[in-house]
Amino acid sequence: MPRTAQPAALKLIKGRADGRDSGGRVVPAPPAFRRIAPNPPSWLSPEARAEWKRVVPGLQRLDLLKEEDRAVLAAYCETWSSFVAATRMVTAEGITMEVVSVSRSGAETSRTVAHPAVAIASRAGRELRGFAAQFGLSPSSEQALSKGADDGEDDDNPF
Repeated sequence: MPRTAQPAALKLIKGRADGRDSGGRVVPAPPAFRRIAPNPPSWLSPEARAEWKRVVPGLQRLDLLKEEDRAVLAAYCETWSSFVAATRMVTAEGITMEVVSVSRSGAETSRTVAHPAVAIASRAGRELRGFAAQFGLSPSSEQALSKGADDGEDDDNPF
């Protein structure tokens, strides 16, 4: 999976000096979008709406959001909602389930298979990681952001 370019604001937060990224390269100024959080779509599920309310304030404080991010942010939040629903279903019903097959002669056979919600949760988890990288919401992005906090000392050593 190819790496996705990070927003200029994230590159600068992680950078080593004013206007430079962590590798010391000049970060070009981002397009002059109005930095304002989008409004949540009215059709978001309750769990997705709760996730929207949880993540938007932090992203807004970092000037990472613009109104045009609404679709990707909504997709992230609905993916979170799917992940939560599938995980709750697996917790309630178990990781496996019994499937009964009936042959043409009427004989029944039973076999254990993975619960379909396991695959849904796994797929949603992979999608969440991709969306999280877009907004700097993964643990590694958080760590990089904290390393990028200005402590008043320039460190030219990238190691």
